[in-house]
Formats: sequence, structure tokens, C-alpha cells
Amino acid sequence: MISERLKKIICNELNLGVELVEMDENTEANEVPGWDSLNHANIIVAIEKDYGVRFKGLEILKCKNIGDLQKLVDSKTTGQK
Repeated sequence: MISERLKKIICNELNLGVELVEMDENTEANEVPGWDSLNHANIIVAIEKDYGVRFKGLEILKCKNIGDLQKLVDSKTTGQK
């Protein structure tokens, strides 16, 4: 399941209304309006800042959909307060 927090970060970076965008584990970046290569970098930076984590380039490349991104965030934040 995609957390509301992650969805909100993505929507904020893309200037989209959270309630207007459908996202699930299988949603890919090209299915989200405005998610291009530049915004991809902005989204990753925003996620890192909001969650207080850092991603390696290879970790990002392995993410094929938003579900993979959520799992990556979860793996980095497990045990954080």
C-alpha cells in the first residue's frame, strides 16, 4: 500500500491535487501526469528530505513502480522514530 505521506510528497512536487491522482503499488512514473526526468529528481530529493534518508543511485534505478519506491522508503525508515 502506498502511504499518504509518500503520495502527498509526489503530488506536491508535481503540483497535483492528492485527491485527484490515483496511485497504487503498480503505478509507474509515466502514468502520473507531469512525472518526467527532471521532476523525478525533484521527487527523490523531496522524499529524502522529508523522510531524512539517502538513496543510492542503483536503489533508485531498481524501482520500477511506486510500490518499489514505497518499499525502498520503508526499508530506509524501519526503526526510525
